[in-house]
Amino acid sequence: MAEREDLLASIAATTADYREGDLPAPTPAHVERWINQFDAAVQIPILREMDHVLKKTYFSRARTAKFLAGLFQTKKLVGDDPCAFWKGVKFLDIQGGGASQTQMIALFSKLLEANCGFEASECGKNAEVFLYIDDATFTGNRVKQDIEKWIAGDAPAKATVHIVMIAMHTGARYYAEQHNKGNILKAAKDAGKDITFHWWCELDLENQRAHTDSSDVLRPVRIPDDPAVAEYVGAMTYKPHLRTPGQVGGKGIFSSDEARQLLEEEFLKAGVRIRQMCPNLNKYQRPLGNMLLETLGFGSLIVTFRNCPNNAPLALWAGDPWHPLFPRTTNSDTSMKRFMAMLAKDVF
Repeated sequence: MAEREDLLASIAATTADYREGDLPAPTPAHVERWINQFDAAVQIPILREMDHVLKKTYFSRARTAKFLAGLFQTKKLVGDDPCAFWKGVKFLDIQGGGASQTQMIALFSKLLEANCGFEASECGKNAEVFLYIDDATFTGNRVKQDIEKWIAGDAPAKATVHIVMIAMHTGARYYAEQHNKGNILKAAKDAGKDITFHWWCELDLENQRAHTDSSDVLRPVRIPDDPAVAEYVGAMTYKPHLRTPGQVGGKGIFSSDEARQLLEEEFLKAGVRIRQMCPNLNKYQRPLGNMLLETLGFGSLIVTFRNCPNNAPLALWAGDPWHPLFPRTTNSDTSMKRFMAMLAKDVF
C-alpha cells in the first residue's frame, strides 16, 4: 500500500497546476478514482509508468516559463542582444481555434516586460521577422491552416517565420511542410512570396508511420485478447499498423518496452470501453486519441498545465461516465479569462 500511496501522491504533485484556477488542484484521491477504473492487477503497474511518463511529458507553468526564458536568450535565434531582436519581431496571433497561442504570447509578453521593458504588442513594427508560437503541435493541421491563411493575406513579400512549440511531433512538421496536397512552402511559392521557415521546440517526438518501431507515442505491438477490442478492430476498414516490440523511442518517454506495452494495451482496452459508454464521442476520437485517419488513435502523452489534447488516449481525458485524469476544457473564452486573471497575479 505504501508504494500505491506514494505513486498517487507523486502523480498529483507532478500535475498540481493542471488547469489551475479553473479546476480544483489534483489530489491523490482524484488519481485513485481514475486508476480504480482499470483491473486491479494492472493498477500499480499503470501508476508506476504514468508517474515516470508524466515527469517527461507534463509541462507545468514553471516548466513552460523555463522554456520561454530559454527561447528569449537562445543565441542562435536572437544573437547578442535579445531585447533588440525581440523588439523587431511580430508575434502572430492568428490561431483559427482555441486560446493556446494567445496565452503563450501573453506568457512571453510577461517575460519581455520583465527583461526589456516592453510587451509583445509593442514589437514588430514594419517587421520582416515573425513568430508563430503555440504550446504543442500534434497533426500539424492547425499550424498549416493558420500560416497558409496568413500567407494568402497579411504576409509581406519577404519574411522569416520562426515556428516555436514546446512539444512537436515529427509528423506535424512533415504534414505542414511536405504534404503533397498543399503545404506552407507551396503556399508561399504560389503567392509569389519569399518566406523562410525555421522550427524550434524543446521536445521533438517521433510519430510518423514509417518510424513506428522507434516512435515516442503509443503504438501497440499486438491486439489484446479482449472481445470489445476485437470487435472494434474488426470493423476497421484498414487493419492497424502494429509496432515491432523492443524499443522505447528516442526520447526515453517510457521506462521500458514492457511498461510501454502495458500502457498501450490497457489504454486501448479502456478507450474502446469508453467509446461504448460515452455517446457524444465522434468517430475520429479513437481509443488512443483523436485522429482523422482510421487508426487506433494518435497516442500522444503530452499534457500541459493549460489543457489535455484530444490527441491523447481517451482514458486520460474522456468524461462522464468515465472519470478522467485530465478533464479537458473546450471553452476557450472562459479559459482565456481565467488564464489572464491568473497571469495578472504572477511575477514571471
